[in-house]
Amino acid sequence: MKVDDLDLRELLSFNPKGGSIQFMDERALLFDAAALGLLRKELIDNLGMFAARSILTRFGYAHGWRTAENMRSKMPEIWKEAKGKAGPKFHSLTGLVKVRNSKRTKGEGDEPLIDSIWDESFEAEQHLLHIGLEKEPVCWTLVGYASGFVSCIEGREVYFIEDKCRGKGDATCHVVAHFKEKWGTEIGPHLTYYQMESSSAILKELSDKLHCIENRLKKRKEQLAFLEDNEDADQPITARSAAMRSIVDIARRIAAVDSTVLISGDSGVGKERIARFIHDQSARECLPFVAVNCGALTETLLESELFGHAKGAFTGADKDRQGLFEAATGGTLFLDEIGEVSPGMQVKLLRVLQEREIRRVGENKSRPIDVRVVAATNRNLANEINAGRFRQDLYYRLRVIELRVPPLRERHEDILPLARFFLTKIAKNLRRSITGFTPSAADRLLRYDWPGNVRELQNSVEYAVALCQGSQIDVDDFPCELRVVPLTPVVSGCMRSLSEIEQDYILGVLHAMDGKIYPAAAVLKISVATLYRKLREYGVQ
Repeated sequence: MKVDDLDLRELLSFNPKGGSIQFMDERALLFDAAALGLLRKELIDNLGMFAARSILTRFGYAHGWRTAENMRSKMPEIWKEAKGKAGPKFHSLTGLVKVRNSKRTKGEGDEPLIDSIWDESFEAEQHLLHIGLEKEPVCWTLVGYASGFVSCIEGREVYFIEDKCRGKGDATCHVVAHFKEKWGTEIGPHLTYYQMESSSAILKELSDKLHCIENRLKKRKEQLAFLEDNEDADQPITARSAAMRSIVDIARRIAAVDSTVLISGDSGVGKERIARFIHDQSARECLPFVAVNCGALTETLLESELFGHAKGAFTGADKDRQGLFEAATGGTLFLDEIGEVSPGMQVKLLRVLQEREIRRVGENKSRPIDVRVVAATNRNLANEINAGRFRQDLYYRLRVIELRVPPLRERHEDILPLARFFLTKIAKNLRRSITGFTPSAADRLLRYDWPGNVRELQNSVEYAVALCQGSQIDVDDFPCELRVVPLTPVVSGCMRSLSEIEQDYILGVLHAMDGKIYPAAAVLKISVATLYRKLREYGVQ
């Protein structure tokens, strides 16, 4: 049998009542062309043009290679004369495209190995139907199929390039093929769609998108943990107080622009959380959020950390290393404790913000950056400027927009939702079956001054979860400072009498002293007799 004698009716076998379909004794599938067109559109819409083209090209290449291998094993007599004829025949038999005017040479000179015109390309048809006219050829699967088939036949790498295509408005599709080494530099851009590097790019893009989706799901779970009665179900930060609602509203609005932001507030108020919220609400959300504590590094280390360094720039620099500005490309760089930065480093940061480029330590060339900068400080930078410790021009460059996060003592409405959120999260991590706080414990949380703000609250809840022996956290489970330090009355809640506050304080001191009367009386600076009398009044003795 010769190639021209091939008949689809002889190559295809199937049970008329349904089941497996065989093509050259290998299982094959029938797909509706429009469904494949929709799949193509989904790939482009969700993964982007580059990723979609890479997937379809490599799929076509694998399909073509497999078809040629099957022909070699199942039709050895046709395999012998396969060069130049079998490819166009199988392309046409499978309904992918109609090949005409296919010219074949030995491919060793300047003439193409193969020069063909393609009619009735299903790919161009579906691309026009679902996506529309393009500026570049779109028969990616067909080109991949031809490249894979002929490469298998020749035993050498052969690549087709489509230079005319109905998908970009041409009357017909036209392709030429050369051995890889005969293409020269022209083949370079096309190889990215065949080689494993393109697969790596696809996997990275998919991984980034999946990571973004996972983050969204994680945030949604966190929201449900503490937004039990909050009307604003989309609020990713505990903000029941008017002060925090205002901060979150401003943060959401400024997320839409790329201006630098300065977040100020006491230590532990959640400045990094606000910075992450701005990032998550922005168009940069699926790209990196990179944070660095500027106060934790010396000037030399901070410069290398932020800008990177060249190999040999200093002792131990055994290879080139990118800095955090480059690592955050496309995303957000969070500079925490910016008020701790040395004067020399302030100058370098100012230049980066002005020029939008960095220079690695030990290098002479500048590298452009695309990153949004959000800075934070617990210092009053205006006072630092007056004292000559912070540059005024850098301050204004950072403080295009400023957000002041109020301390926890100024937003009592947020304390219990935060505490409940931390309790749920920590109890799960520690595998403790603790459902909540007793009324006394909740009241104690509300009346404490929280000098360490949200960070102290989280640590206190973790301490209580570790020590709690029941299903609810009680006052006795809290750290010592919550039990014995004078408490601040809650202005927004019910007021307590002085005698009630005194009782809590005395009993807290007694508990801290393990019930020992004499040490407790010494701490309280009252007589033992007075302490006994107080305890009898409280019904303890």
